[in-house]
Amino acid sequence: MTRIAENLQAVRARIAAAALAAGRLPDDVALLAVSKTWPAECVAEAAACGQRAFGENYVQEAVDKIAALAGLGLEWHFIGPIQSNKTRPLAEHFDWVHSVDRFRVAARLSAQRPVPLGPLNVCLQVNVSGEASKSGVSPADLPALAEAVAALPRLRLRGLMCIPEPTDDVALLRSRFALLRELSEATRIRGIAADTLSMGMSHDVEEAVAEGATMVRVGTAIFGERTRRPV
Repeated sequence: MTRIAENLQAVRARIAAAALAAGRLPDDVALLAVSKTWPAECVAEAAACGQRAFGENYVQEAVDKIAALAGLGLEWHFIGPIQSNKTRPLAEHFDWVHSVDRFRVAARLSAQRPVPLGPLNVCLQVNVSGEASKSGVSPADLPALAEAVAALPRLRLRGLMCIPEPTDDVALLRSRFALLRELSEATRIRGIAADTLSMGMSHDVEEAVAEGATMVRVGTAIFGERTRRPV
């Protein structure tokens, strides 16, 4: 068994154990393998182990990888910050975009999404920690943004995403994830059919699953420590 195969097995076991501990079914939590900065060969190795969904942060690197692996039938998620002038490749090449945090970006994705591809799945990134340096719509502004994005053609609003501040404080982490869950529940009450909570990474999978994550974004625990960023 390769290193990536072993790591995938270990991460899946962590997710299953966390789900069962929270009284949930392991299959209720999807694993998104974050493959940013890792070559197509590593993605192909993970795909050979049954992993289908991959997350990327850098547009051109991702587009090149998607083209190289087109025959594998993989699902591609963009999870990084979105520049308004880079929405077209996202709309044309990705299945999901997790990091929508303003209407202008959503409107451009909607206008640029090719009709034959079907709706682009999107999540709204929420700044649950209130950090000035972090992307994400504020909880107070989320309802208006969610309603506006849900009304756009060629997009399907799937749910919410967050990236809490780095911390070893388990209680603080869980409170951030709990806030996103509560915001998601409030969004559904308003009639928006959002079914996805994208939260949790390599170091906090257990806390995220305990608070209701339906998709965890794991990179380091699968592929290892990153040693480079694309130019």
